[in-house]
Amino acid sequence: MFKLSYSSSSILSIICLVLFITSFLVVSASNGDQDVHFQHCVSNCFVENCQQDSPIPFILQFFLWSCEDNCKYYCMHQITDKAILESRQILQYYGKWPFHRFLGIQEPASVLFSIFNGYIHYRYLPYLYQIQDFYYMKKFYIVSAYVAMNSWFWSAIYHSRDFPITEELDYFSAGLTILYSLFYTVLRVFQIRNKQQTLLWTLICISGFLAHCSYLHFIKFDYGYNMIANIIVGMSNNLIWVGWSIVHWHKRPDDAWKPITLVFLILLAMSLEIFDFPPWWGILDAHSLWHASTIFLASFWYDFLIEDAKIESFRESKGKKIDKN
Repeated sequence: MFKLSYSSSSILSIICLVLFITSFLVVSASNGDQDVHFQHCVSNCFVENCQQDSPIPFILQFFLWSCEDNCKYYCMHQITDKAILESRQILQYYGKWPFHRFLGIQEPASVLFSIFNGYIHYRYLPYLYQIQDFYYMKKFYIVSAYVAMNSWFWSAIYHSRDFPITEELDYFSAGLTILYSLFYTVLRVFQIRNKQQTLLWTLICISGFLAHCSYLHFIKFDYGYNMIANIIVGMSNNLIWVGWSIVHWHKRPDDAWKPITLVFLILLAMSLEIFDFPPWWGILDAHSLWHASTIFLASFWYDFLIEDAKIESFRESKGKKIDKN
């Protein structure tokens, strides 16, 4: 166990900056669905096409597109195309940028990158199973891979079609992944092996997660609150690993730099989520690029965890105190 000898003011400053900028962007976001021209276009389309039970392609029906949804899609792009030609601002509709769908998939780039992310976690599972059985973190790392795969599965579903239920499952799964990362980080960094202490920490995390999801589902689906909660949990996790890197900088020079480097890369990638922009070619937006970046970040992190497990399990097998020389 170690003491955090560095100041957390810089991390807190980053959190405050992220929250300020994000809240500003949320407030200033344009709502194209409130535009009179859009509403008029949808109304006309609905009267002309939907009241006569006009059939829509099977692939759209498979992804649960209704005739009215189809009208909204075409009107959104009709107005967006005109805005591009006239060099006017591109608006968001129902909280999303106007993407070009592919075979009924609402956000094809985010879906593709979500699948790739899930595959990365699946690909590293065999390596996690190869960790020495006596190493106490093995089971927690394996569970983390399954938790992450679940998260990216629901991310792919949500970005395929945005419904309240798919949105909740995506947000809750992502929140669980972030919280579970903090859960096993505390166990690993602070060397918690005692069953009672592990159980207590487990109950604290489960209670917090259930309270968080219950509030969002039963009281108010508050995007701002959800974002703040995830940032606090995620930054706490990052802060602990930064501390570990500093403490072990001279003890393990070959790999102590990796956690602090990953934290820097995560903060860099987070800027994609903060400084949002309309999708390039109607496909790639900041959010989808954030998903693309996490593919490489996950691979980088697994390599560190596996190497760290080898080092610690070797020391343990030799009867040495873990994390100390």
